[in-house]
Amino acid sequence: MHKNGVRHWVVPCTLLASALVRWCIGLGSYSGQGTPPMFGDYEAQRHWMELTNHLPLRQWYRYDLQYWGLDYPPLTAYHSWLCGKIGSFVDPSWFALDTSRGIESPGSTLFMRSTVLLSDYAIYLPAAWLFTRVWHSGRSRRTQNAALLTLLFQPALLLIDFGHFQYNSVMLGFTLLAATSFTSGRDLLGAFFFTLSLGFKQMALYYAPAVGSYLLGKCLYLGLRDGAQLFVRLAIVTAGTFFLLFLPFLPPLAPISAILDPITRIFPFNRGIFEDKVANFWCATNVVLKWRFWASQSTLMRLSTLLTFLGFLGAAVAPIRAWLRLRNQDRARTTRTEVVPSVMQTVLLLALLNSSMSFFLFSFQVHEKTILLPLLPMTLLLSTAPHDSSTFKLGALANNVGMFSMWPLLRKDGLAAQYIALTLLWNRLIGHNPCISLRQATFLDVFTWVVYLGCALLHLLEFAYRPPARYPDLFPVLNVLVSTPVFLFTWLWSIKSIIEAGWTAGGLSVGGSESKEKKAGPGVVFPSESLNSGGFSSALAPLEGVRRREGRLRAQSLGKGVFG
Repeated sequence: MHKNGVRHWVVPCTLLASALVRWCIGLGSYSGQGTPPMFGDYEAQRHWMELTNHLPLRQWYRYDLQYWGLDYPPLTAYHSWLCGKIGSFVDPSWFALDTSRGIESPGSTLFMRSTVLLSDYAIYLPAAWLFTRVWHSGRSRRTQNAALLTLLFQPALLLIDFGHFQYNSVMLGFTLLAATSFTSGRDLLGAFFFTLSLGFKQMALYYAPAVGSYLLGKCLYLGLRDGAQLFVRLAIVTAGTFFLLFLPFLPPLAPISAILDPITRIFPFNRGIFEDKVANFWCATNVVLKWRFWASQSTLMRLSTLLTFLGFLGAAVAPIRAWLRLRNQDRARTTRTEVVPSVMQTVLLLALLNSSMSFFLFSFQVHEKTILLPLLPMTLLLSTAPHDSSTFKLGALANNVGMFSMWPLLRKDGLAAQYIALTLLWNRLIGHNPCISLRQATFLDVFTWVVYLGCALLHLLEFAYRPPARYPDLFPVLNVLVSTPVFLFTWLWSIKSIIEAGWTAGGLSVGGSESKEKKAGPGVVFPSESLNSGGFSSALAPLEGVRRREGRLRAQSLGKGVFG
């Protein structure tokens, strides 16, 4: 379309095509369809619309907890209330208290599917479009649109939200808006959006170490006066947003004890280390170690907390260290630059990846669907990287294996055809082709071939044979053993890359000869050797597309222009 001179139609056609794909996915089955008495996630979301519309707010987190009790933060409850109000206006029987449980009429299903599409297009789609325009502002419109396609057709998110049935795109959309705001230097606006993400689903806490360390490092970079001012403003915005979200559960609108109702439901520590087979450290090692036989639940919780903390330590330290190294470089200048360095934007995405992947691999009570959280920053990094870079190759591998890791869930939901079609479509759209000559193959290429071969063989075995009666979970366990090494590899890569990116931040210069250094924009210079060396080219591949825009990207470091 760009070649034919109709590039202005690319985005509208992309939006229409993505809406069509989303709606076609919704024509299939969903979680728990026709499986009483509990049904599945579809019924959980519908039931929350039911109870929020008929019960006083004080009972939302108390009512019949054995039947899909509300266990998400208040913003999800308000969203359910709004959807339920609109649906009850159309047909009150869809959300009648108690009597509507398990309802699966065509009209109610159509309405429920519509709420997912509208929520996605209200939050996630604008966030994805804004990210491509801000992050790729120095690149061609064709590159921006290609990045938008990569985000809008990410198969894992589409299958879980529009097939399985959830509203993850709202949480991820708020997180994406936050990351874009930080990228633009609008830190207070970013803090507001990230708080909304936390207020919608508590799993957004997977990103909290990265976001917190990035903002703390920014405060330290600005110095005592400006940094303290930014810190106070961030605290006010964050606390104020949380206060508004939880206001109905706080005095004088409710007794002080009412706040415990949502808190105890949001963080259910009374569950075990894991339930279903998830491609993380605990399920993979449980094949041999049998954790729950020799360790108590409290011991496993402490061990899980320790491993998770050690896992995201890099995400918590690297952004702060990178900001401090930039500050040390600025001390050699007479005036501090207002430019937001591109390397810090890459550090932020790598920190988000490292933090969320650490939680997925090591934290307590993880579900297979939470792989969506580390896949978001991995896909953002992929969208900025050249096709021959390890960032692109690993991003494609992680997304494909993320889909594969959810196969037992998707098969249970009857989404096999959608699983195959979306995987092929997305790989075609992004131009991913793992078939490379052996002479040109790197370790990552060989690793990718081995993983894909394992996935294909497991699918063939599952199609051709039934598991033995003694091992009914044989194929899900094999799925875990194939998928977990890829996620561990991605986690280790994120640690390596964030260290390299932090090192490059320390290598930024403020002057010197153009013959020895490569200029990235006003006030920011990258050493050409560090960018071109083999060790750094893959980790910093996303920087190549965004360095040129730094001269236009002013850091509104104290939130001015956004919150006064």
